[in-house]
Amino acid sequence: MKRRVLSTMMVLSLAAACLTGCSDKKTETEAPAATEAAATEAVTEAAATEAEATEAAETEAAETEAVETEAETEAKETEAVTEAAETEAAETEAAEVNATVPAGVVKIGLFEPLTGQNGGGGVQEAQGAWYANEVRPTVTIDGDVYTVELVEVDNKSDKTEAVTAAQKLVADGVAAVIGSYGSGVSIAAGPIFADANIPAVGCSCTNPQVTSGCEYYFRVCFLDPFQGSVMAKYAIEQGYQSVAVIEELGDDYSTGIANYFIKAFTELGGTIVGDKAQDFQTNQSDFKAILTQVKDADAIFAPSSITTASLIIKQARELGIEAPIMGPDTWFNVAVIENAGDSAEGTVASTFFAEDDTTIEGLDEFVTGYKAWMNEDSSRIDKNGGNDDVVGNSALCYDTYMVICDALEAAGTTDGEALKEAIAATDYNGATGHIVFDEIGDAARDSVTVVVAKDGKFQFLEKVMAD
Repeated sequence: MKRRVLSTMMVLSLAAACLTGCSDKKTETEAPAATEAAATEAVTEAAATEAEATEAAETEAAETEAVETEAETEAKETEAVTEAAETEAAETEAAEVNATVPAGVVKIGLFEPLTGQNGGGGVQEAQGAWYANEVRPTVTIDGDVYTVELVEVDNKSDKTEAVTAAQKLVADGVAAVIGSYGSGVSIAAGPIFADANIPAVGCSCTNPQVTSGCEYYFRVCFLDPFQGSVMAKYAIEQGYQSVAVIEELGDDYSTGIANYFIKAFTELGGTIVGDKAQDFQTNQSDFKAILTQVKDADAIFAPSSITTASLIIKQARELGIEAPIMGPDTWFNVAVIENAGDSAEGTVASTFFAEDDTTIEGLDEFVTGYKAWMNEDSSRIDKNGGNDDVVGNSALCYDTYMVICDALEAAGTTDGEALKEAIAATDYNGATGHIVFDEIGDAARDSVTVVVAKDGKFQFLEKVMAD
């Protein structure tokens, strides 16, 4: 463009020079007129050339702008198509999940060991939810009434199986989860529920790791540190100076309570026989070698499963060991007494609940209703160990179901985040007492109930308050 403008100016200069030169030559009369005409024509042509160049440049700029505009439009259209595809995919995924939940139904997962080492306790815990579901079969969410459907899975008392069972509940579209009996399986399943934004509320899983670092897990029971330390206080109050502790190696529940008991008992001035817990393997059935090593202890504390409890008790008495034997909450089960026979007399256990506890308001109504429900169906009695005694984990599971139902109604939605917040705000008076949660998701309990095996059944002995 600059090159064309300079050429035009040169032409004008030459034209001017010609006019000046011609005017000086007064003797040549025809030349000035011819030269002036030529210059004028040159100027006209230069102006036309400049106009054409300007028009071409403007046309080129307009075409470039049009191309850029078209490219921007195409990019926006592509982006819109991509967003539409992503939205459609998200809606499809949501529809697939919602398709598993019939209209008018809200699903609550029942995550329990119905078989395996903890199968007995798991079934008893599940019965608390089954009864609660009959007492309260519906919930009202945002003005609409929904039927509560319990979706049961068996974690088989195994950590690997627990992950598979948890994944199935997620796939089934449950809004919340109850369970599990056993801390190890609960710890294993926690990340599965958290990743799916599904709140879970444990009934009797007492290991701190269940809720620690897992904001979607709550529990209505006390914790192992609390249980272990309060039982250590009980042992000191009974005058036991030396205690033998027997734990199941590799079991989070067993080793957790054992460690907390040892820490608290030694801090209170007691002595642990052998200076540490005596370990046994999972599925071990012969405990006589261990018991022989600790026969001189003032008392024995053995946090373990229902199955091993009766073996330890019976074999200790067979060896002539008369020391009092103490167990954790898992021992509060009539199967322990039935399997250990007369050897169980005098055995004590910590628990969350005793049906003859007179300190809980409204407990009689729950106990009467639950016993009547069990006696309606002989299979329920069989699953409860052949009797209608109300055990602690059944009562805790009943309370857990009610806590979740209350939260669903308070939240007004099944959205996981909203439901989690509603559970965290729980203030509920249940069969096992008053339930509120701390910032971690643990129930704020202040005491442990101690029961004693007497006349073929566990009976309320006392409540031990925390310091």
